[in-house]
Amino acid sequence: MTPTAVVELGRQAIEITLLVSAPLFIAALVTGLVVSIFQAATQINEMTLSFVPKIVVMFVTLVVAGPWMITTLTDFMRRLFESIPAMIG
Repeated sequence: MTPTAVVELGRQAIEITLLVSAPLFIAALVTGLVVSIFQAATQINEMTLSFVPKIVVMFVTLVVAGPWMITTLTDFMRRLFESIPAMIG
C-alpha cells in the first residue's frame, strides 16, 4: 500500500463524512439563523428557545435524509472492503 493510496483513502473518507453530515449541519444552521432573527426581533433571550427547535429540525432532517445517508455510507464501506485485496497485494 503506497502513501498515495493512503492519502487518497483518507481524502475519500473525509469527503464522505462531509457529504453525509452536510444535511444536518445545514438544517441546524438555518434553524439557528431563523431563531436568532426571531429572538432579535422580539428581544427574547431564552437559551432553550434556540435549542429545542434545532433538535426537532435535526430529527426531522435525519428521518428524511437518513436512507440516503445510510446508502452513501454503505456504498463507501462496500467499495472499501472490496478494494482490500488490491491494497494488500
